[in-house]
Amino acid sequence: MQYLSQKVAKPYFVAAIGLFVGQILFGLIMGIQYLVGDFLFPAIPFNVARMVHTNLLIVWLLFGFMGASYYLVPEEAERELESPLLAKILFWVFLIAGALTVVGYLAVPYASLAKLTGNDVLPTMGREFLEQPTITKVGIVVVALGFLYNVGLTILKGRKTVINLVLLTGLAGLAVLFLFSFYNPDNLVLDKFYWWWVVHLWVEGVWELILGSILAFVLIKVTGVDREIIEKWLYVIIAMALITGIIGTGHHYFWIGTPEYWQWLGSVFSAMEPLPFFAMTVFAFNMVNRRRREHPNQAATLWALGTSVMAFLGAGVWGFLHTLAPVNYYTHGTQITAAHGHMAFYGAYVMIVLTIISYAMPMLRGQTAANSRRSQVLEMWSFWLMTVSMVFITLFLTGAGILQVYLQRYSAQPLPFMVVQEQISLFYWLRLIAGLVFTIGLGAYIASFFVGRTEPEAVAMKSVPVTA
Repeated sequence: MQYLSQKVAKPYFVAAIGLFVGQILFGLIMGIQYLVGDFLFPAIPFNVARMVHTNLLIVWLLFGFMGASYYLVPEEAERELESPLLAKILFWVFLIAGALTVVGYLAVPYASLAKLTGNDVLPTMGREFLEQPTITKVGIVVVALGFLYNVGLTILKGRKTVINLVLLTGLAGLAVLFLFSFYNPDNLVLDKFYWWWVVHLWVEGVWELILGSILAFVLIKVTGVDREIIEKWLYVIIAMALITGIIGTGHHYFWIGTPEYWQWLGSVFSAMEPLPFFAMTVFAFNMVNRRRREHPNQAATLWALGTSVMAFLGAGVWGFLHTLAPVNYYTHGTQITAAHGHMAFYGAYVMIVLTIISYAMPMLRGQTAANSRRSQVLEMWSFWLMTVSMVFITLFLTGAGILQVYLQRYSAQPLPFMVVQEQISLFYWLRLIAGLVFTIGLGAYIASFFVGRTEPEAVAMKSVPVTA
């Protein structure tokens, strides 16, 4: 680790993993509630469990992005972070606000929570993924502004590289697009139209810039390939991501009352959205094949390669499966959507955060460039357990979705929703089992950081530079 201020990334990474555990636990609760409808009712109703599950996903990924930025920006800018103190203050503000919000979801009826938190003054609540109380949204904006000030000044006063400029662009876009969460028009079509400006243009727009910059940074470190080569690839990837992703927002406008031309624009451009993810896969494997050194952190290299493959499968292939308007007409809002969402989020964003944590955490803990061999073996086991189980979760949800589409929407005599849910319950049981395996993999990932070195290995690793 070259700069002392990089240490502020550590609490962000620790919080991210802690919140990730919470997200998975609530996912398991939901998985059981799909099969046993009154499980934990009325203490944790399904709608509350789902709200906590999705909100924790967003919050822990944001913690991961912020930690990644605080770690890589000083190295890229070749100077200390502008204000480590500000980074620490914002960490606690964000963590406390997030924790109080989750407690509010669990302890207070949602309507009462809205009254308590000023939603009558500025109505922003009640929309999927943007359920956060108005006061929490204001806090997120404050944290985002302070974060951008800190990271932005560090970059502007230091060395400008493609990686940190792409990262800053993605982070700025993330903050700006979140402002549309405050726009809550009475017209439902307008509401949905601009709601997607946050939800879609985050995950299929500016977040892809953040993903690309973090992946490029890790690949430079673990492969030793010339920066110029990796940066050229990064330019191509982000250009394709923005061109296809921005106009591809139209695949959410098919059936909400917008003009029919969105069916063409949404279909054509979202059909091209797999291209940047395919380019990312080729990019990652090409860089590893051209590597000039064998980095001791093999686990981080595995995570980096896995990110590119799973992002292509989840966001690219499974997104394409139901993105064309004639297909989406039948599949919209079914378990096929859930299958795509699970693998896309895991492959593109969960795995890139776990990649940067895997790479940076040994150095943030004052060790050498990598954890012990035993630790890395356990971590690679966690990679395969989580990744394979997520593949099966996706396949089971896809099977459930195909049967759901046929029984509920396509057959000559469509069945009622709840009757269909009973028919596809076997897939839910299988999904729950895969979710339990995923939880074991997450536990192995956490445990890997507590596995020490053998004595001969500790002596040998002293010769490896910390900045490798």
